[in-house]
Amino acid sequence: MSSRLKLFVPLGLFLLLAVLLFRGLSLDPQALPSALIDKPLPAFTLPALSDEQPLTDADLVGAPLLLNVWATWCISCRVEHPYLQRLADTGVLIYGVNYKDDSTAARGWLEQLGDPYRDSIVDAQGTLGLDLGVYGAPETYFVDAKGVIRYRHVGVIDERVWTGRLKAIYDALATPSDS
Repeated sequence: MSSRLKLFVPLGLFLLLAVLLFRGLSLDPQALPSALIDKPLPAFTLPALSDEQPLTDADLVGAPLLLNVWATWCISCRVEHPYLQRLADTGVLIYGVNYKDDSTAARGWLEQLGDPYRDSIVDAQGTLGLDLGVYGAPETYFVDAKGVIRYRHVGVIDERVWTGRLKAIYDALATPSDS
């Protein structure tokens, strides 16, 4: 009898593995958890890309904004860049975090492609990225007027993504609440 049960062990293991793989395929790869949702931006003092003057987390308080993590080495950032410029042209406030990049190359990139950012924070060592929990570029954090992170988007922002989900989140940040 026990030798017959041993025949079903591989089948049981296969079924268990199939269930786990099916579960993994049903997860949204864009939905990465963030411990910073509903928490203030991490404290930082880093140079601005434009003039190397210090920028701090306090400089990003006062209006809702997008905090976009980008780099010249990031191919997806180049794809995303023209749409960020369109958003900035419509009045969306965007700050950049130039992540683990060469500042000279980054300034040249913005000169060539246009600059959608109010300013970019130089995060050459990746310390701000580490504090934010950045997996890679591009990533965009939606920050309310009080400097609290309300949403995190991993990946490229384009027309489909913006109109399909992100615009409503940004509009909600831009609308004052009664609380």
